[in-house]
Amino acid sequence: MILSNINQALANGELKDPGLFPKLTQLKKLPYQFNMDFGLKTLPTQNGILLIRGARQYGKSTWLEEQLLNTIETFGAGSAFYLNGDLIANVKELVDAIENLLPAFHLDAQVKRIFIDEITAVTGWEIALKQLADQNKLSDVLIITTGSKATDLRRGAEKLPGRKGKLERSSYLFTALSYREFHRVCGKVLKEKTLLTYLLSGGSPIACSELVEHGYLPEYVIELTRDWIDGEIVATGRNRTALRNILRTLHRFGGTALGQAKLARESGLTNNTVAANYMEILNDLGCISNAYPWDQHRKQLILRKPCKYHFTNLLATIAYYAEPIRAVSHFLALPSMTQGMWLEWLVAQECQRRSAIAANEILEPMAFWANDSHEIDFVINDNEYIEVKKGKCSALAFSWFAKQFPKEKLIVINQKAFQTERLQGITLEEFFLQY
Repeated sequence: MILSNINQALANGELKDPGLFPKLTQLKKLPYQFNMDFGLKTLPTQNGILLIRGARQYGKSTWLEEQLLNTIETFGAGSAFYLNGDLIANVKELVDAIENLLPAFHLDAQVKRIFIDEITAVTGWEIALKQLADQNKLSDVLIITTGSKATDLRRGAEKLPGRKGKLERSSYLFTALSYREFHRVCGKVLKEKTLLTYLLSGGSPIACSELVEHGYLPEYVIELTRDWIDGEIVATGRNRTALRNILRTLHRFGGTALGQAKLARESGLTNNTVAANYMEILNDLGCISNAYPWDQHRKQLILRKPCKYHFTNLLATIAYYAEPIRAVSHFLALPSMTQGMWLEWLVAQECQRRSAIAANEILEPMAFWANDSHEIDFVINDNEYIEVKKGKCSALAFSWFAKQFPKEKLIVINQKAFQTERLQGITLEEFFLQY
């Protein structure tokens, strides 16, 4: 549907045309539908600028259409309008497009909202919003923007200092679907395969639906994911082959701490600076998170030492994995140690999701602890530690923890439940059903 026709329909409150909300129309046809929770329960009614960033194929555009529809239904015709960044060529066009919509709001509109999908497709988009904000043209308008550009996922919040209004929170990472929601919708169908099916999907709603309906991850979902990441890499003048070499190296070393020099050498790159540049993009995309050693006494990350690289978008991981993993049976055919590595990555993805919803720093680095004798996979905060084991464990195996950490608590994710004053053993299923 032509953009001008969409906004004309929104101005008149005419919402019955099936082409007005194509993502929602498509959603209604799917046999499985999910509620997405990334920390923004309801849109604020005051003015400001919201930055919502996240991976492709995770439902941002669908969510935006839903919020657009809800705004018109709640506050009436002429209370919201829509722009698509993919159709806007430059900053001037973006300024003109927004200025053309400002006089179109209904005189009695209780709220005024402009939804801009994929605003990061417009190079320098922040200049347009700065210009309009400085001219006081957005003083009574809420601008809701989505995007998936690499530099914006981590740094979008830094591009509009003092111009995002007085919103309680202005930056959100659009996270993966929660396992609890996936279990609610699909648990009775999948039964014992529910958790591993979720792992293969990476929490992508479209991947979830395909896996549940057909039991197989189709190639078009894989290609969409690769196209997104490859596009980001090529846009920065970098090489797809080098990207694949890096990812294969990270797959091979799994949860092992790896220095930049070794990463570059094992990936066949010229130097560690080149490797660092690729890793920065993958971090910004939310595909990989650096996990640094944790200094338990100073309560800080040790940045000078080699770090681990956790995959935090498992759909992206599968898209580039050397062996095709498209069904639960493929995963179960992997060696036990490899399965354990994937489970650790799944926990890393979940930790990132929970951190984003809790309004912590977007895509903040993770931490692990290790000494000469022992290692703990995740340091969540000063008092909470998490260890991931594929098999069964007992409290006795972690009797050293209380001596090493006099006040902290350890959660041991494994196949056996146990509870002591300082230790808690829970299953992977129980861990993921918490939030």
